[in-house]
Amino acid sequence: MEFFDLIQSRYSVRGYKPESVPTAVLEKVLQSANFAPTAANRQPFQLIVIHTRGREKEMKQIYSKDWFIQAPLVICICALPEAAWTRSDGKNYADVDATIAMDHLILAAADLGLGTCWIAAFDPKAAREALQLPDNVEPIAFTPLGYPADSGRTKQRKPLSQLVRYEKW
Repeated sequence: MEFFDLIQSRYSVRGYKPESVPTAVLEKVLQSANFAPTAANRQPFQLIVIHTRGREKEMKQIYSKDWFIQAPLVICICALPEAAWTRSDGKNYADVDATIAMDHLILAAADLGLGTCWIAAFDPKAAREALQLPDNVEPIAFTPLGYPADSGRTKQRKPLSQLVRYEKW
């Protein structure tokens, strides 16, 4: 698919078919995150692939919507702040790097016919417990990963003129 067609057609999927994602397809999706640019190329993130079957109750503690566990897989991206590049003013780029990697993953999934939905409104305490995260690892976002059972919706976007400034504020 052409890149601009991909970014225009990608949508947040909230209905998934139960069919499994082939391992080779999953590997391509995961590899896309590996190719994402990160500050100083440090790649301060980890991806956790979770099979939803048998873990439905536990996963619904993380995010309660039924469609979250319809997909056969859920992926969590975690930031590793201690491994990240830090700007001279103290700004740590772990969150930024993790979100870039997750965006690559989501776009690759869409290109391969899979659905995703970026989830930031999860319960971090439940995520830490379910995924047994060490204290120095921060869950950033989740996404279900599977074949869409719903269809895309029209996206509402601000006009570009409201988002872009030239030369100065």
